Amino acid sequence: MRTILKFSYIFIFLWMLSCGNTTSKKNDGTTSTEVKVQSETNDPNNLDNKTKTILFFGNSLTAGYGLDTKESFPSLIQNRLDSLNLNYSVINAGLSGETTAGGKNRLDWVLKQKVDIFVLELGANDGLRGIPLKETKANLQIIIDAVLEKNSETKIILAGMQIPPNMGQEYTVEFRTIFPDLAKTNNLELIPFLLDGVAGNPDLNLPDGIHPTAEGQKIVRENVWAILERLL
Repeated sequence: MRTILKFSYIFIFLWMLSCGNTTSKKNDGTTSTEVKVQSETNDPNNLDNKTKTILFFGNSLTAGYGLDTKESFPSLIQNRLDSLNLNYSVINAGLSGETTAGGKNRLDWVLKQKVDIFVLELGANDGLRGIPLKETKANLQIIIDAVLEKNSETKIILAGMQIPPNMGQEYTVEFRTIFPDLAKTNNLELIPFLLDGVAGNPDLNLPDGIHPTAEGQKIVRENVWAILERLL
């Protein structure tokens, strides 16, 4: 019974990711058609050339949808980096409702700057829309290739995602394997499940019961940090 209930929460949560532009952000007038790319410290173009850049490229989870920007997990990562006196600047390139196809199309714009670590968090909205799995996987591979073509020294972290079995068991299982398969093929670091410990827990979601609260974002930060720390 608990498993069924958990999947129900995950399904509602993920379904709303694809239509996250229906709720306004606190102190943020951007819309889903606008690309939000924001340094969490200074303008990266003005940073000392020894400062390295971590770019988070994803959907509403990365954008910190429904929260102040400072409460998103990329901002929390920046805070930890600063507390450890590590010379990194975080850029939040999350966009609510983003799919892998959309991410592929806007990638050139966000890669205009040098990126040392690229965190790729896309795919959940594809799964919710029933996009063919081969297309999702191909789009993610194109993004990976483009990042490395721009700078072969960029380290890529791939964020794994899961979806409920509403699209059928075969689709669900194959969707989940896309991320470890790509990580293995491309020798990438993998976050097994970005929302581990958050999805399905109403206490860690906003009042809409969908998006992570500030406390939920802290758990997501730890999921990311466990992998990111290896590359610093």
